[in-house]
Amino acid sequence: MRRKIVAGNWKMNGSKDLVSSLVGQVRSELAPLDNGVEVVIIPPALYVSDVVALAGSQIAVGVQNVACWDSGAYTGEIAAGMARDAGCSYTLVGHSERRQLFGETDSQVAAKVDRALASGLGAVICVGETLEEREAGKAEEVVSAQVRKAVADVGAEQWQQVVVAYEPVWAIGTGKTATTEDAQAMHASIRAVLMSLGAPADEVSLLYGGSVKADNAAALFAQPDIDGGLIGGASLSAKDFVSICRALPGKY
Repeated sequence: MRRKIVAGNWKMNGSKDLVSSLVGQVRSELAPLDNGVEVVIIPPALYVSDVVALAGSQIAVGVQNVACWDSGAYTGEIAAGMARDAGCSYTLVGHSERRQLFGETDSQVAAKVDRALASGLGAVICVGETLEEREAGKAEEVVSAQVRKAVADVGAEQWQQVVVAYEPVWAIGTGKTATTEDAQAMHASIRAVLMSLGAPADEVSLLYGGSVKADNAAALFAQPDIDGGLIGGASLSAKDFVSICRALPGKY
């Protein structure tokens, strides 16, 4: 059975006041939610402990990035084991902003996936094509290659920790969203890639991200291969984020 997940990526936004007001409000409004959705909040690392303290059992907490190494002289880096020790259940890996702005390579993404899984974290592996790649007809080729490289070393017993988030780069923070048909087609393609690798593809949760809002979430989540969302800007509003969580149908 696939998990239904809605994860809020705060990116480089937040404050103690935001943590206190937003997490408390989300927790309160999600209390009666009975559609089985797993809600995850992924704040900047400095606020992880504050979110953990307020989240309770209703909300899982993630970190936005982890290092390729377990420990050592890597100033500014956060080890996956540290994130786990601080109360995180998930980490993002390979977000397009990490790839584009910080030059993160497929090899580094794969190494981070390995470290995350070995530390007991769930790895939300982000994949997606640029507008140029889509217009050139290479979207599925690009995304397939990213998926294959990221999960190359995943062991048979680790697939339950793997989540793949498809985020078309051209839709992140732009207000543009893939059509439901395009999003479903790419998710089906990703599931087929996982199956070809011998993964239990029908058990791996696939999320859509890229300008998901309260008014388009239901149509996206109704697609058979979309199991939830990785939410950016809308996760900074408790009202919007809760509305998106409520849009995920109890379809399993």
